[in-house]
Amino acid sequence: MGTVRADRLLSLLLLLQNRGRMTAHELAAELEVSVRTVYRDIEALGASGVPVRAERGPEGGYRLMEGYRTRLTGLTDAEAGSLFLAGLPGPAGELGLGAVLASAQLKVEAALPGALAGQARRVRERFHLDAPAWFRDADPVPHLETVARAVWERRVLRTHYRRWRGEVHREVRPLGLVLKGGIWYLVALAEETVRTYRVSRFQAVEETGEEFARPAGFDLAAYWTESSRRMEEALHRDTARLRLSPRGQKLLPMQFGAAGTRALADAGPPDGEGWVEVELPVESEAVATGDLLRLGVEAEVLGPEGLRRAVAAAVAVLADRYAAEPPSR
Repeated sequence: MGTVRADRLLSLLLLLQNRGRMTAHELAAELEVSVRTVYRDIEALGASGVPVRAERGPEGGYRLMEGYRTRLTGLTDAEAGSLFLAGLPGPAGELGLGAVLASAQLKVEAALPGALAGQARRVRERFHLDAPAWFRDADPVPHLETVARAVWERRVLRTHYRRWRGEVHREVRPLGLVLKGGIWYLVALAEETVRTYRVSRFQAVEETGEEFARPAGFDLAAYWTESSRRMEEALHRDTARLRLSPRGQKLLPMQFGAAGTRALADAGPPDGEGWVEVELPVESEAVATGDLLRLGVEAEVLGPEGLRRAVAAAVAVLADRYAAEPPSR
């Protein structure tokens, strides 16, 4: 019996143990095989001594004999590691661990006492984590599995990477993967410096076969926290002073996230019409101009003077454009 089929038979056995009676079609859907394959696997379980009972009729299906429980719940290394992604089935699938994760969850559920197993099922039924942000397609990440394998096995990668300033060919030592807002990032050592790469921008990835030693004491979570802080400080080079209408105050966190929320928390008192003044960290003048225009008439830029002039100039261009007749087709 092949390894793949052996794993499938164990998954089938654990499904019947954890969920009770199931039809052939339900089992086929769970195992992602044909109904005919389920029939063959049921026969194989019976031949190996597992007491599977077939019940006919509208409420029929397959179930294990009352009181039977398997002890075959040991996790493989891959299954144990995949449990850290138990709340993120989508990312687990992108990493090539979807089937491994499902198998690990079945084994853990089978090993739990009845009450705890029921609670685990209720948690799965009531809570779901969805990592990607709204209104944005997920990045295509064709090289993610290769990158993840290199992270796990400490293998050097030869990469072709597309960045804003052009393309670069570089050997990297992968230290870890981070999923942020539905986007995968690789943290890797390159030219003796720890750098961050957006996985979707890899044009080509090739394993060199060379193994490397991870830097002693490297902490992926700590690196990411500090890197994110530095990036935010680098992006937010200036501070804009704004007046916001009551509606603008609702729009600010939607448009600027945590920075907008913090700015509102420190806002001055409202005037007679409910407008408030806030100080908002912003990027370069060109980027900030476009960002602030999204607030429309619900905001007024008070300073810096250069940013106020830039927004006024953009508004003037828009006013002239919309005052003219639209071009004929």
